[in-house]
Amino acid sequence: MNPSMNLSDENSGKSITCIDPHAPMVVVVDDEADILLGLRLLLSNHGLGPVRSLSDSREVMPFLDDSCVAVLLLDMRMPHLSGLELLLQVKARHPHIPVIMVTALQDVDTAVECMKNGAADYLIKPVEVERLIAAVRKAKEVVGLRRHADTLKDYLLGGALRCPEAFAGIVTRNQKMNSLFKYMESASRTGEPLLIHGETGTGKELFAQAFHMLRKASGPLVPVNVAGLDDHMFADTLFGHTKGAFTGAQTMREGLVTKAARGTLFLDEIGDLSESSQLKLLRLLQEKKFEPLGSDASKNSDVTIVAATNRDLRQRIHAGKFRADLYYRLATHAITVPPLRERKEDIPLLLDKFIVDVAAAIQLPHLPTVAPQLVALLECYDFPGNVRELRSMVMDAVAHHTKGTLSMESFRNVVGNQADSIKELPTENLTTNAPFYWPQGRRAPTLKEAEEYLITCAMQKSRGNQGVAAAMLGLTRQALNQRLTRRGIRSGNS
Repeated sequence: MNPSMNLSDENSGKSITCIDPHAPMVVVVDDEADILLGLRLLLSNHGLGPVRSLSDSREVMPFLDDSCVAVLLLDMRMPHLSGLELLLQVKARHPHIPVIMVTALQDVDTAVECMKNGAADYLIKPVEVERLIAAVRKAKEVVGLRRHADTLKDYLLGGALRCPEAFAGIVTRNQKMNSLFKYMESASRTGEPLLIHGETGTGKELFAQAFHMLRKASGPLVPVNVAGLDDHMFADTLFGHTKGAFTGAQTMREGLVTKAARGTLFLDEIGDLSESSQLKLLRLLQEKKFEPLGSDASKNSDVTIVAATNRDLRQRIHAGKFRADLYYRLATHAITVPPLRERKEDIPLLLDKFIVDVAAAIQLPHLPTVAPQLVALLECYDFPGNVRELRSMVMDAVAHHTKGTLSMESFRNVVGNQADSIKELPTENLTTNAPFYWPQGRRAPTLKEAEEYLITCAMQKSRGNQGVAAAMLGLTRQALNQRLTRRGIRSGNS
């Protein structure tokens, strides 16, 4: 390249943050060392690293054969092999790598020839810094989309899990959950953010931990709940501050982005961020840069973001409470953790795990035994608090346990009181002997029909267990037995 490229104003004296060595890199090829240094600093300081520079055009093809490359930046005029010759070789052997040509030749024919042979862009010296950064960033985004498509293909066509140990903390035998695991294995290789949707209590943080393990990152997993953080607290928590940045800032403080370097930053309850905080997070994702409070100097970030929310972010976007551009940055990869009511086959596994955990925590000499009716009772419940609610129920029951079989009383107190709200029915235009109708126009059942239906459903869901069915209906077992006797059904299990 030519020294006429204006790079002198881009803080070339700044140090470059260490970037994940496994991340796809930008490769710059030029025979002039000062231009290579300037470009490496420029691209790194704009969050486009890691950057590798090569001064000998003969080294390019062997390097590409053995490395993970996102974008290749080529000078046209170099000894040994010209930029155009290299372009032809790269497109023949590595057609997926976007190539940006940089030249001092203002020759339309040369530009057309390069574009015809697969160049992603063609820049004329002296190149504007903004144009160069935009071209490299666009090329990297295209590569990211292609890798995302490959991830989806792996997810749809993949077989057994490659790293099941990452999911050891998630107890399940649900097929939908296993599909999420396979998707996360593929997504973890891209280095892009992950957005986790799910109701409260579904275990979103466990998925964040699994994703971090799958990445095999050299840095730590750093979690933070951003709900309730105002803009100042958010910036201070994530980016830190310098000494004297504000009243009470007597020492310098590192933010969580720095503490999570080369690792994973888990932002829980992301849907509650203020608009100003959303903008700061967007810049961190787009430019991989941030400024501590009280500092004008930008720092580079090499952290991967995992965000979680129990809110519908699309609805919040429509309501003007969440930025669409931030959403699409966060949702490069996205999963929705199913609630417990959609994976009830996991209830026996979770029940056993929580009993063991709680018994060990309170040092019970013997594990409580579980009555078969307890699983049937729990499977009839919708668990609005999900896995966390089941764990709390088990903790309460085991804490009151003395010996023998685990009492079902505390479980019945919760499950037996579950009832759907009933809307008030219209009463106008009714006669003493005419049926009345639901608002949708269908005939409402009689009291006898409703009782028959509810008893039938309760007996089916409880698998014929009268004790469980009675708890669901809010009756005593004797009262239910009397109704069943009137229907001509003999007593089932007690």
